[in-house]
Amino acid sequence: MTFVAPAPSWRMWLMWGIGVFGYVLAITNRTSLAAVGVDASHRFDADASTLSMFAVLQLAVYGFMQLPVGLWLDRWGARPIMAIGMVLMAAGQIVMALSPNVGIAIAARMLLGAGDAAIFPGVLRLVATWFPAQRSSLMMQLTGITGQLGQVVALVPLPLLLHATSWQVAFGGLAGLAIVFAVLIAAFVRNHPPQLPADVSVNTDTGAITVVTSAVDTRQGIRAAWSHPGTRLAFWTHFTAPFAGTAFVMLWGVPFLTAGEGLTTAQASAVTSVYVVAGIVLGPVVGALSARHPHRRSRMLVLPAVGAQLVAWVAVLLWPSPVPAWLLVLLVIALASGGPASMVAFDFARAHNPAHRLSTATGVTNVGGFLAGLTAILLIGVALDVQGASRPELYTDTAFRWAFATQIPLWLLGCTMILRERARTRRML
Repeated sequence: MTFVAPAPSWRMWLMWGIGVFGYVLAITNRTSLAAVGVDASHRFDADASTLSMFAVLQLAVYGFMQLPVGLWLDRWGARPIMAIGMVLMAAGQIVMALSPNVGIAIAARMLLGAGDAAIFPGVLRLVATWFPAQRSSLMMQLTGITGQLGQVVALVPLPLLLHATSWQVAFGGLAGLAIVFAVLIAAFVRNHPPQLPADVSVNTDTGAITVVTSAVDTRQGIRAAWSHPGTRLAFWTHFTAPFAGTAFVMLWGVPFLTAGEGLTTAQASAVTSVYVVAGIVLGPVVGALSARHPHRRSRMLVLPAVGAQLVAWVAVLLWPSPVPAWLLVLLVIALASGGPASMVAFDFARAHNPAHRLSTATGVTNVGGFLAGLTAILLIGVALDVQGASRPELYTDTAFRWAFATQIPLWLLGCTMILRERARTRRML
């Protein structure tokens, strides 16, 4: 048995601290149009479908980059990849700050999505290589919860800064912060503790050393992963649970609350911030229930979370205008349940695939969430345009209600496939 002493506690927490606050900044950058979508529409004279493309193409690039980022993390480690990701996000926000037209602005968001794709996988790699293997699961949950604070920054301080100064100052400030974190990562972050020769995970109870890998398997591995109903169950779980929250928080929530429901920007930001708080509270609860009831996760956690979102949205859509504040708060709490429920998908992927195919199955699962999210965002934008509500001054409560109703077929499709693949998985087991 080979024993490797863990790194000093302060050094582990320094690595994680820089990485996780970089992830907070990445979430802020990712959702930076959430509270200023109306401002963006005015600035670029963009209709609703075009505004949707900002988020759709950003998410598409983020999802596409997950595969090469895994390969690059294996080859070069977290430090250079995360630093480059920060530089790309800074470049994207600088271009966004100075962009003269909508085409360049969309390209800026795609550049930002490419940089964003490197941060969360990089932080998870730091957790795996710096912390004892027994603490990895807890630290990954803590990383995800802490990172969501970036949504609060995007929803409250960013619009205040924009309205107090200018578009250039607000987005230029985000670019400056990304450069600061690129320097911090390059200067202080190390791929692994100095006593270890490579990126490995150490079990300090047994002394076992495991090489950390992130790469996605070959095309044959992707086919093998998809052929297992457990992987398809994971895909449809991640497809169905989080997309409504993604569409609401990334783009359409604040315009709906302000232009549709008549809330002030501050009130809309406060309502949307409940989404973040609820996600932080619900995450550990869902994680504990998932661990305690591994064979009932679909029916106990995933489908109830989807059902809560569907019921809340139907109540909002049918309620006479204006919708009361308490119902809007219940709506965002229901939407927040989709994030923790969607993480169950990765438990499915891990449970039903061999270790050598885990990264492949995880990648396939992750695609489901981004595919549904960008589809929902685009459908809402197109539905607004079809109704003639293509610009903020034309937005109406009725138009938003019909637009958000386009999410219902996605939920029905997802739930049908979850039940189908769950039955197939149980038969195989």
